[in-house]
Amino acid sequence: MEFHTLILFTVACLSINLIPGPDVIYIVSNTMKGKMASGMKAALGLGVGYFVHTIAACLGLSAIILSSALAFAIIKWLGAAYLLYLGIMSLKSMWQGNSKLSISNHLGSENNVFKQGVVVSVLNPKVALFFLSFLPQFIDVTAGTTNIQLLFLGLLFSVLATLCNVIYAVAGNWLLSSPKASRYTRVIEGVSGVLLVGLAGKIALSK
Repeated sequence: MEFHTLILFTVACLSINLIPGPDVIYIVSNTMKGKMASGMKAALGLGVGYFVHTIAACLGLSAIILSSALAFAIIKWLGAAYLLYLGIMSLKSMWQGNSKLSISNHLGSENNVFKQGVVVSVLNPKVALFFLSFLPQFIDVTAGTTNIQLLFLGLLFSVLATLCNVIYAVAGNWLLSSPKASRYTRVIEGVSGVLLVGLAGKIALSK
């Protein structure tokens, strides 16, 4: 795997995981409901779920790559379209000023936060769809190490996603209590949206 591909993958991961979404809401809600430790448990639980999706994506994508080059190409194009959709929705949210960060009052026991995080992540079909559409964009099928590439990228994504979630767990209390919270989220959504649209365009134009 080339170094510039790895850098691009890292930037894409950070762009996607910094956008306030359901996982961030779950983490921040637990942070506000209990203590920072609750948010950390939620972040780590979600991280374990990402790892499960990594293994599943590696097995599924490896089978597709080995069986049909056309099927893999279709997945890449659909994945590029999905990334473009995420970017556009992020820019739309920024333009409209609709912050996705809000507190949920329907959380379970604080003692089960970690387990809930794992279940929320593993059973979320959108996470599975994302892994199947995102990872193939950075695979070099000519390298002959598809399984290793998928596993490495999946684990790197899981680590970066968990790191972003931990940051939200630490900063969650301050973020929502700040009068500039809406401005911060709009900046994050705007930057991430531009990067995701640019990534989708690069994938569409590359040979």
